Amino acid sequence: MADTPDYPALVLRRGEERRLRAGHLWVFSNEVDVARTPLTAFTPGQPVWIVDAAGKPLGTGYVNPSTLIAARLVDRAGHALDRSLVVHRLKVALALRERLYPEPWYRLVFGESDGLPGLTVERFGDVVVAQATTAGMDRLRDEVTAALLKVLSPAALLWKNDSGARAIEGLGESVELVHGRLDGPTVAREGGLEFLCDLREGQKTGWFYDQRANRDRLAPYVKGARVLDVFSYLGGWGLRAAGFGAAEVDCVDVSARAVDGIRANIARNGFGDRARAHAADAFEFLRAARAERRKWDVVILDPPAFVKRKKDLKEGSLAYRRLNELGMQVLERDGILVTCSCSHHMPRELLVDGLQAGARHLDRQVQLLEPLSQSPDHPVHPAIPETDYLKGVVARVLPA
Repeated sequence: MADTPDYPALVLRRGEERRLRAGHLWVFSNEVDVARTPLTAFTPGQPVWIVDAAGKPLGTGYVNPSTLIAARLVDRAGHALDRSLVVHRLKVALALRERLYPEPWYRLVFGESDGLPGLTVERFGDVVVAQATTAGMDRLRDEVTAALLKVLSPAALLWKNDSGARAIEGLGESVELVHGRLDGPTVAREGGLEFLCDLREGQKTGWFYDQRANRDRLAPYVKGARVLDVFSYLGGWGLRAAGFGAAEVDCVDVSARAVDGIRANIARNGFGDRARAHAADAFEFLRAARAERRKWDVVILDPPAFVKRKKDLKEGSLAYRRLNELGMQVLERDGILVTCSCSHHMPRELLVDGLQAGARHLDRQVQLLEPLSQSPDHPVHPAIPETDYLKGVVARVLPA
């Protein structure tokens, strides 16, 4: 790695280094000793030494003077934020994924958990999608590009920098192919099936690898069953259920583009006789199904985040409860409900409490069969609760 870098110091107030020493990587603006190192002296994304009040270095990182998270620690050994460091982190991340998966379809980099705060990288075979959500990582884009090309030798590399999180960091949005060609949709392989993904225009970075391990667990619940997959996106849950032998599958998404994608994936995998896609608002579809007394053996609810900010917790938790009640109302008497939340502000116990409250309101009994969490290519950083964002349960719903 590079020699000790000549970066300016960002000095913390006395005692504010404790969280970093315990393993966290974030420095909040009120933890900086602005009398000694005014935040206004730095530019967004600038590399810095993060040091405690006594002047002892905690490591190298980068700063953004205009955000609540004023700095992120990247390397405790104090190496330069350069291509060499990124190459090393990519190789460490790759070693885990190659142990987990026989083929290169997975999330390769999960930000802080893989030692690269603000960076997401996903692999779709020989196509790589990268996303920078912080000014510091955006500033390192050329180094990251070079490192990805060196470590992975992809046929194509797309920077999909259109996340709303970039606005918080003062960054614009862009989608740019920086290497190779990308003509039309790309394939995501999962569970022996192939899903066409529009990497340029699709949601997030194109596919939701975080639910793969949970979808892998559908087999004992769906064979021969009628399955409803709500908030389906490209049909991941529903078509995996069809692959495990579900008799009938209904996939619902509000996006016409997503529904077109589901239909293409139904045809690609040969499920035209068993699977259907519906363009509809999830809540409206469930209310209409309840009114029509339609029932399914398995209902899967995988909504977008209802709690995007901490202050939305009360309203968002009620939305999860209402959704789960509607899901239970279209279940057969001895049905399976799979319900999830990707809101990192939503505690698992609150999701379960809402599920139980909804069941009691409907005079139902719930048995919790399996807890669900994110796939292991989204490893949790034990000191950073925000990385443990996906939670869910498989539940059996019975009459009281």
